Amino acid sequence: MKVDLFDFHLPEELIAQTPLQERASSRLMVLNKENGEIEHDIFKNLKSYVKPGDCLVLNDTRVLPARLFGEKEDTGAKIEVLLLKQLEGDTWETLVKPAKRIKKGSVIFFGNGLLSAVCVGEKDHGGRLLQFRYEGIFYEVLEALGEMPLPPYIKEQLEDKERYQTVYAKERGSAAAPTAGLHFTEELLAELKVMGVHIAFITLHVGLGTFRPVSVDDIKEHEMHAEFFQMTEETAQLLNGVRDAGGRIISVGTTSTRTLETIASKNDGKFIADSGWTDIFIYPGYSFKAIDGMITNFHLPKSTLIMLVSALAGREHVLHAYRTAVEEKYRFFSFGDAMLIL
Repeated sequence: MKVDLFDFHLPEELIAQTPLQERASSRLMVLNKENGEIEHDIFKNLKSYVKPGDCLVLNDTRVLPARLFGEKEDTGAKIEVLLLKQLEGDTWETLVKPAKRIKKGSVIFFGNGLLSAVCVGEKDHGGRLLQFRYEGIFYEVLEALGEMPLPPYIKEQLEDKERYQTVYAKERGSAAAPTAGLHFTEELLAELKVMGVHIAFITLHVGLGTFRPVSVDDIKEHEMHAEFFQMTEETAQLLNGVRDAGGRIISVGTTSTRTLETIASKNDGKFIADSGWTDIFIYPGYSFKAIDGMITNFHLPKSTLIMLVSALAGREHVLHAYRTAVEEKYRFFSFGDAMLIL
């Protein structure tokens, strides 16, 4: 299956650069996965499309303000650091720019010395192992000094860090937001609960590999990045109960989808408490075992994310929906509009 089958024309001006003032005021395209029919609505009207007994599954990961700007101790050279993964204690795998200036033993200062780091190892492609030094609690220092690692297609500065977090973000560890969840407000979630819709939480820490383009012609040769996931016993029991009672399981975002499908695939369609790393790659031909529907944003051409959406709703239906979204001037990507697939 060729990557070019998932290409479409996207005018650059449709890439949303800033979030809307009101989260739930974004547009909502509703796509019928069986016949490809499309409805146009607003996200706050999501209540019109879900039923009592259905369950929305949300990813409660919290994005780290993982981009740090500092200076090299001996030369004062400007250095940018992106935290990728905590390894042990205060040692992190990072990306450093310009990497050639930072060798083993180099020291970087951030925030007038509130935070410092020494390079304890070098990796390929600008990767560096940094050991951080600070007083107090690392995550509090990071909140004070760090910036959000926005996707490369967003050029505008983000004024309010919390607008790149979901209102229910809790578990620290993501390099990017699970953006389908950015449309929810506390009020909308409360209204859904009142009408009898279940709300469940899983965790998947989104890696920067989510933005990595597919560089092979045949998608079966693409290697997915692995991401950490977790499901509690409480969520597993809730989801099994919803399924047994005939309710629909609707994942919020591709990250929730990949977590649910990873767990259900290992357990004959059942949900169990589980955690670990997943590199599941979902593309057309995949047989879904966990979900009945999905809320998602509009994704990059030829990306693994549009392939996942196409696996659920059919490639031709999805590409028609995307062409319609372009014609109707929907906003695309992280701060863009939403699609509900049922």
